[in-house]
Amino acid sequence: MANYIEHPLLKKNGLESRIYQKVLAADALKKGNTMIVAPTALGKTVIAILVAIDRLVKLKNTKILVLAPSKPLTIQHEESFREFTTVPVTSITGGIKADEREKRWKESTVICATPQTVESDLLKGRYTLEDVSLIVFDECHHAVGSYSYVYLANRYIQERENHLILALTASPGHDKSKIKEVCNNLFIQDIVVKSEDDSDVKPYFNPINIDWVPIELGRELKKIQDLLNKSLKTRLKALKNMGVISSITVSKRDILQAQSRIRNKLATTTNPPKECYQAVSIVTAVINVQHSLELLETQGVSTLNQYIKRLEKKKTKASKNLFLDSNFSRAARLSRIAEDNGHEHPKLKKLIQILNNELGLDDGQTRIQSLRNAPDSESIEAPKILVFTQFRDTLEVIHQKCQEEGIKSVKFYGQGKSGGEKGLTQKQQKEIIKSFKMGNYDVLLSTSVAEEGIDIPAIDLVVLYEPVPSEIRMIQRRGRTGRKHEGKMKVLLTKGTRDEAYFWASKRKESNMKYQLVEGDLFDNLNLNAVERIESVRSIKAVEEETSNKSSDNDNQDKVKAKSKPTKVSIYADSREGNSTIIRNLDQIGVKVEIREMAVGDYQISNDVIIERKTTKDFRSSIVDKRLFKQATLMREEFKKPIMIIEGNDLYAGFLDPNAIRGAIASIAIDFGISIIPTRNSDDTAAMIKRIAFTEQKGNNTPIQIRTERKPDNLWEQQQFIIESLPNIGPVTAKKLLERFGTVKNVLNASAEELQEVEGIGLKTAENIVKVIDSKYLHFKKDNSNQKLI
Repeated sequence: MANYIEHPLLKKNGLESRIYQKVLAADALKKGNTMIVAPTALGKTVIAILVAIDRLVKLKNTKILVLAPSKPLTIQHEESFREFTTVPVTSITGGIKADEREKRWKESTVICATPQTVESDLLKGRYTLEDVSLIVFDECHHAVGSYSYVYLANRYIQERENHLILALTASPGHDKSKIKEVCNNLFIQDIVVKSEDDSDVKPYFNPINIDWVPIELGRELKKIQDLLNKSLKTRLKALKNMGVISSITVSKRDILQAQSRIRNKLATTTNPPKECYQAVSIVTAVINVQHSLELLETQGVSTLNQYIKRLEKKKTKASKNLFLDSNFSRAARLSRIAEDNGHEHPKLKKLIQILNNELGLDDGQTRIQSLRNAPDSESIEAPKILVFTQFRDTLEVIHQKCQEEGIKSVKFYGQGKSGGEKGLTQKQQKEIIKSFKMGNYDVLLSTSVAEEGIDIPAIDLVVLYEPVPSEIRMIQRRGRTGRKHEGKMKVLLTKGTRDEAYFWASKRKESNMKYQLVEGDLFDNLNLNAVERIESVRSIKAVEEETSNKSSDNDNQDKVKAKSKPTKVSIYADSREGNSTIIRNLDQIGVKVEIREMAVGDYQISNDVIIERKTTKDFRSSIVDKRLFKQATLMREEFKKPIMIIEGNDLYAGFLDPNAIRGAIASIAIDFGISIIPTRNSDDTAAMIKRIAFTEQKGNNTPIQIRTERKPDNLWEQQQFIIESLPNIGPVTAKKLLERFGTVKNVLNASAEELQEVEGIGLKTAENIVKVIDSKYLHFKKDNSNQKLI
């Protein structure tokens, strides 16, 4: 008989008592910011619940924030906390309106949310983290680079002194430096690793049997493989002879690095030799052939042919030369013939065999379907099978084959557009998963989107159409089975191909991850490093507040210091910059940012200064699509001191002629008189914007007028602009008013009765217009504690 945990904030007989979960929760509460590394299905969410209820009891009137990288996973956490606890629980995602999010935050005790949404709300001042006693970072391996987890952890440490962070993951990565980065970014003081082999876990863990299924490529596909390898070898030899690479035995990474070196040489040389341009074309062709080989070896001819069709549509020199190559063109022709003759990848046949065996297919009808027709069919459930594959083209091939074989399958993929095909909306994804749960489909065919963050029911069998070289993704995929009973996973492995390389890569990385976590030196000074980082973050905040106080001093400094709150330099950011890292960086260095819709520029510093920030990639793109000079024209017309920041160290890295880039920069600076400031990265950009704001705003208390609309150019536009500012008057009605009365002055002098003669203006609108025009100007000014009418 199961034992249940008793707690004032837990529902009675709701949460089963497992010793290892209670021990892990107790350790986190005792040791501070903790990362728990454990396989899926070991109940990491339950551990989070145990830590959360303890904090809520000991720290009254506080909140718990549970963060997850996707909306479905966020909803899962909300449902778990509702199922087991008695506290008010809600969810906050980007699909909820801002006012409703703010309301939910105030009224709830446990908030489950997507990190990007919380980051956006914090930057816009809708709430703070001051009363949050615990933040749970689920799938914490995402806490690298510029991901929102990094900012939120930093902000939390700044705002909450009695803080606690609980980080959860099945794998933080194989690389020591990445694991350390995650630990540093989340201020981790202790790492706990649990596995299915631990004695206290074994009774609750369902083993997963993994079967590696070897596949022979087949004679027809080997012919195509040989031709593609010849095409690749010819180009690799050419690159070696040119000194671009040192050996023809190279990886995809080696080729990408070579491409970067060539581009850099093109950018930094005034008159680069013709060989450089030739090398760029050859490298691009090599990348295309390498990808073609990968598709052939791991996916099949149908997917390869779809890729070749897309290549044929390209008009680049590299693409044209490929189809002039007899080896590549013959490989493309044989691939089309193979598809026409039904010679798909042998994996497809093996996959169908596996599915048939699992579902009990017999003479066109599954055993499960036969049993469903029996009187007691309600008790029969078909096995749930999840098939992973990398590419949507392959997904379609498998789906069509399943349909031919009478296997009830459904395609499941992401929201992004791929190869001209629209993605699934979140609503469509939900409907597919719901149908799969209800048994309308026996096989879910999915791309990587189902690896994490999707609420998929207990899976009996996971099939990988190809191995993936990432240990994190392999662990995530494996974790989809074995949740309620013993799990099974089969991995199709084509011998002598990239499948084998990816297989060994994932095995090596997972082994290395376990070594780093269990036997490596990650734990050395882990707590000390976290404490130092916490102190560093808080000292930065203290310095910012002290600097702000000093900048607000006046003649009576002591008195002002005692009464005034710290003030920051303030800037306005365009709403389109809301997801950029610049705004969070500005917030972290003590800059007050208000997000508004702006007609010109990205950051407005004063009535005179506007900043347009461009990454090097965006700068190059804006030259090509001719946005650059239109933006420069508007900046020059609207502001006295326009500034353009170009961010990044790879301005000449693209294929655009370096002289075209230099010419654009010269024109912006000379023809338009716009100051150009280079910055290294987003951190440097934020620091530069702050310095500009500090210089411009020092001693200047003039309110900033935000340019939400561009100033009209022509006289008639200016006239219409004035009339549109009247109550309930849009462009159409403004035009009618001017046509009726002739001048702006006549419109403003018109009576309510005269205004009503214009179509679209009723009595109420006319009276409001007259009231605005005739009323005396009044405004409210705050005077210490009371509002006085001035």
